[in-house]
Amino acid sequence: MRILFSPLFFLISVFFSFGNPNLAPVHSQFLEDQKVLLHKMKDDFKLNSSLTTKLVSGQCLDDQRSLLIQFKNSIIFDPTLSVKLVTWNRSEDCCTWKGIACDSSGHVISLELDQESISGGIENSTSLLGFQYLEKLNLAYNRLYDIQIPKGIYNLANLTYLNLSNAGFVGQIPIEVSRMTRLVTLDLSTFRHLSQPKKLENPNLKTLVQNLKELRELYLDGVNISAPGSEWCQALSSSLPNLSYLSLSSCLLSGPLDSSLSQLQNLSFLRLDYNNLSTTIPDSFANFSKLTKLSMRYCFLQGFFPNKIFQLPTLQNLNLRNNNLLNGNLPQFPRGGSLRKIILGYTNFSGSLPDSIGNLGMLSWIDLMDCNFSGLLPPTITNLTEVVYLDFSGNKLTGLLPLFNMSKKLTHIDLSGNGLTGSLSSMHFEGLNDLVILDLSYNSLNGSIPPALFALPSLQKLNLSNNQFGGQVNEPSNTSSSQLDTLDLSSNLLEGPIPKFFFELRELKILSLDSNFFNGTVQMDHNRLSVNASISSSSSYPFAQLEMLILASCNLKSFPDLRNQSTLYFIDLSDNQIMGEIPNWIWEVGNGSIALLNLSHNLLQDLQKPYIIPSFIILDIHNNQLRGDLPILPSSAMYIDFSSNNFNHYIPADIGKNVSEASFFSLSNNNLMGAIPESICNSSYLRILDLSNNFLSGTIPKCLLSSQTLGVLNLGRNNLSGTIPDAFSRRCGLRTLDLSRNSLTGKIPGSLSHCKLLEVLNVGNNKVEGIFPCMLKNSSSLRVLVLRSNRFHGELQCPGTNNSWPNLQIIDIAFNNFRGYLSPRFFLGWRGMMLDNDVLLTCNLLTIDFNLFNHLTFDFNLLTFYFTDGLDVYYQVTVTVTIKGLELKLVKIPTAFTTIDLSSNNFRGEIPDTVGDLCSLYALNLSHNALIGQIPKSMGKLAQLESLDLSKNQLNGEIPKELTSLTFLSLLNLSYNKLVGSIPPGRQFQTYSSASFEGNTGLCGFPLNISCGGISPPSFEDKQLYNLKTNKINWDYVSAALGYSVGFVLTVWLLWLVL
Repeated sequence: MRILFSPLFFLISVFFSFGNPNLAPVHSQFLEDQKVLLHKMKDDFKLNSSLTTKLVSGQCLDDQRSLLIQFKNSIIFDPTLSVKLVTWNRSEDCCTWKGIACDSSGHVISLELDQESISGGIENSTSLLGFQYLEKLNLAYNRLYDIQIPKGIYNLANLTYLNLSNAGFVGQIPIEVSRMTRLVTLDLSTFRHLSQPKKLENPNLKTLVQNLKELRELYLDGVNISAPGSEWCQALSSSLPNLSYLSLSSCLLSGPLDSSLSQLQNLSFLRLDYNNLSTTIPDSFANFSKLTKLSMRYCFLQGFFPNKIFQLPTLQNLNLRNNNLLNGNLPQFPRGGSLRKIILGYTNFSGSLPDSIGNLGMLSWIDLMDCNFSGLLPPTITNLTEVVYLDFSGNKLTGLLPLFNMSKKLTHIDLSGNGLTGSLSSMHFEGLNDLVILDLSYNSLNGSIPPALFALPSLQKLNLSNNQFGGQVNEPSNTSSSQLDTLDLSSNLLEGPIPKFFFELRELKILSLDSNFFNGTVQMDHNRLSVNASISSSSSYPFAQLEMLILASCNLKSFPDLRNQSTLYFIDLSDNQIMGEIPNWIWEVGNGSIALLNLSHNLLQDLQKPYIIPSFIILDIHNNQLRGDLPILPSSAMYIDFSSNNFNHYIPADIGKNVSEASFFSLSNNNLMGAIPESICNSSYLRILDLSNNFLSGTIPKCLLSSQTLGVLNLGRNNLSGTIPDAFSRRCGLRTLDLSRNSLTGKIPGSLSHCKLLEVLNVGNNKVEGIFPCMLKNSSSLRVLVLRSNRFHGELQCPGTNNSWPNLQIIDIAFNNFRGYLSPRFFLGWRGMMLDNDVLLTCNLLTIDFNLFNHLTFDFNLLTFYFTDGLDVYYQVTVTVTIKGLELKLVKIPTAFTTIDLSSNNFRGEIPDTVGDLCSLYALNLSHNALIGQIPKSMGKLAQLESLDLSKNQLNGEIPKELTSLTFLSLLNLSYNKLVGSIPPGRQFQTYSSASFEGNTGLCGFPLNISCGGISPPSFEDKQLYNLKTNKINWDYVSAALGYSVGFVLTVWLLWLVL
C-alpha cells in the first residue's frame, strides 16, 4: 500500500461501493453547502423588511396580552433552549416582551419567534390567527417537523413580512398564501433533505405569486417547484414587477433562462444555486442595473459568460462556482469598482489575469480554484489591500510570486497546483498577522524556506509540499506563540537533520516531511519523552502532542521515540531505512487508539515481544523482511497489508475472526504454505483479497467464489490444485480474478458468466481444459484475458456473438490446442485496440476512500482510476505478458497498451486484413501455427507496433514493403515460413539480424547472405560512413544507424514502462 495524503484537506474515509462512487460525496457536499448557505443567506444577503415598528412601553392592551399568553400555552417548545417565550411575564407590559412589537395603540404588530425550539401546536393555534393587526411574523428555524403550513394563515391579512424558513413545515404550500396581497417579504425556504420538503404543485408558482403585486423579497430555497425556464421565468416577471430579492436555490428548476426574466429591472439579489438549468447566461443580465449579488452555483451553466456583467457598477458579489462547462475570462476592471467577492472555482474560465485586477480596491474574496487561467500572476495583486481570501489553486499560472505584504487582512492564500517559480523571501508575507492558511504546494518554487514563515502569529496550516525547496530548514527566532497545527514540507529537496523546533510547535497536530533528503535520526529533545542529558531541563517548550506524523522517505535509520504521544492516531514512517525490530511500545502510542500505522518499505525483521496489536483501521507493514509466523492480526481492522515479507508456516485456521471487518487483506509475496482457511470468508466486507506468490496448497474454498462483495481475488503463483468451483454468485462483483500459475484442472465454470463486471481473467499456466470461455461472450468490461499454457481446445468462435469485447487490451491464449480459422470478423469487436491513443501511461490504481465513521462502500475501477481528497490507497493489478521472447510483469498498464498472443496453437488459414484496424496494437504474436497466405499489407497501419512475430507458419509471397514504415518495430520475426523475394529496404529493416528472416529459402537481400540477381549484398561492416574519395557522408549508413538507435531506445523505454 502506498498512502497519498493531503493534510490540509485530511479526511480518512473507508468507503467501498459498487454503486456510483461520486454520488455519496456530491450528495454530502450538496447538503453541507446548502445548510451553510441557507444560514448565511440570513446574514449576508437578506434585507430587513421595510416594515417600521414602534416599541411603546405601557400601551399593551389586555386582549393582546391574553392572546399572547393563550398562544404561548397552546404551542410546544423547549424552555431550556428558548430565549424569548420563556421570559414572557404577565406582570410586565407585553409590548416590552422579547420578540414582540406594538403600534402606538397597543396592538401587537410584530411577532418574531425564530429559533425558539417550537415543535408543535402551531397547526391548531387559533390564538395566532387572532392577531388581526399583525404585520410581521417570523417563525424561522424551529422544529415544526412533518407539519403543513396552516391554511388559516391568510386570516392575517395585514402581514407584510412572513418568514417560515427552515421551521420544519412540509408538503404543499397552501393556496391561501396567495391571498396575502400585502406581503412585501415572503420566505418559505427549507432544507431539501427533509423527508417531505415543501412543494409547489397545486398551486404552482404562477398561482402562488399572481396576486402578490407588492412583493419585493421572495425566498423559496429548497421548495420543489419543478418547472421549465419558460414557466417559472414568466410567472415571476408577469406578476412581481417590484421584485428586488429572488432566491430559488435547489428548487428543481430547469432551463433555459427565459428572456422575460430581464423584465425584473429592480432585481438587486438573484440566487439560483443547485438547479439543473443547463443553459447559457443571457446578455440581458447585464441590464440589471441595480444588481448587487448574483449566485448561480451548481447550475450546469454552459457557453460564454457575458463580460459586461463583471462591469455592472452596482455588482458586489458574483458566485458561479462548480459550472465546469461555463467558459469566460476576466475583463478589464475600471477603477473604483464595487466588486467584493468573485467566486469562479471549478468553471472553465481561462485566459490571463488582467493587470486591472488591482483596481478592485474593495475586493475581499476571490476564488478562481481549478479553472484554466494561465500566464503571469500580475504584480498589481499587491494593490488588493482589502482582500481576506485568495485562492488561485489548480490553474496554469506561472512566473514569480508577487508580494502580499500590503494585503494585511489576508487570512487564506492558496496558490497550489500552478507553475510558479522563483524563491521566497521574508518580505513576501511580512506583516500578515491574520494569515491562517498558506498553501503553495505543487509548484516549482526553489531556494530555502524563510524561517519567518513559521513565526507568523496566526498561521495554522502551512503546505509547501511538492516544490523544489532545498537546503536545511532554519529555526525562526521565536516559535513560542506559533499556532501551526498542520505542516507539510513533503516532496522537496530539503536536507540535513530534521529540525527539532518542529517538535516544539505546541499546537502541531499534523506533520508531513516525507520524500526529502533529511538524514540522521529524529531529534526529540526539548520534550517530555526520552531524557537527553545534553539538553537543559529548564526548557520552556513542551513537546507538541501530535495527531498525525508523516515521516515517509526521510532516510530514518531508527524509530523516533513516540511513547508519550497520547493523541497520535496517524503514523507514517514508510520508505525509510529503519532496521531491526518493531518496538512493542509502538502499539500503545496514542493510548492504544492508533487508527493508521504505515511501516512499509523499511528493513524491519521482527516484532519485539511481548506485544498486543490494538484495533487499527489501517495497518501496513508490507515490503520489509519480517519473518516467522504471521503476527496476531488486529481485530476490526479495515485495511491489512503484510505482503512482500518472509512470513512462513501456515495461515491460522481461525484467521476469519481477525479479518471480519477487513475490506483489504494482502499476504502476497511471502512463504506461506498449507491450505487457505475457509474462515477467511467470514468477512462480509472483504473487497480485495491477495494471497498470491506463496506456497499455498489444497483447493480453492468454494465460499470465496460465492462471495458477493469481493472485487479482487488474486490466488496466482501458488500450488493450488483441484477444479475451479462452479460457485460464482448471481450477484458476483468480481473485477479481477487471477488464478494463474497453479495446478488447477477441470474447466472454467459456467457460473463465471454471472460476473458481469469482470475486467481481468487470468488462469494462465495451469492444467485447465475445455473450449474457449464463451460464457464471457457478452462481457463488455473485459480488458485482460490470459489462458496461456493450458489444455484448451476447439475454435475461438462463440455462437451468437462476434466476440465483441470493446475494452479488450490484452489477450494471451498461447500454448494451447486451439484450432480453426481466424475470421475477418474476429478482431472487429475489439474496439479498445483501435484507439489511436496518445496517452502514454495511466496507472491501474484502485482507489479506496477510507471514512472512519461511515459504513463501508466501495468503488472499483480497473485501469482507469482517480484520486479522492484525503487518504488515497491503491491496489495494483499485475499481468505477466510475453513480448520479444521475454516475460514482462506489467504492474502499470498503459491505457494504450494492447497485445495479442495466439502463438503455439493450431490456427490455419490466412491472417485477416482486419488485423490492420487495431492501430494501437503494441505486440502481435501469431507464431507456431499453420497460417498460410500472404502477410496482409494492412499491417503497415499498425503504427504503434513494437513486436511482430509470425515465425514458424506457412506464410508465402513477398514481405510487404508497408512494414518498413513501422518505425517503432524493434522486434520482427518472420523466420521459417515460405516467404520469397527481396527483403524490402528501409531504415528499420536495416537493424534486424538474419535470424528474423532465416528459414525462408526464397528470400534474398540484406541482412541475409543471399544475393538478389547474383550480386552479393554488402555487409553492414563494409559500408563506410564517410567516403574519403568524394568527401561525402553516406546517408544510407546514417539512416541504418539511426534506425537501430530508435529501435533500441524504444525497447528500453517499453521495458522501463512496464517494470
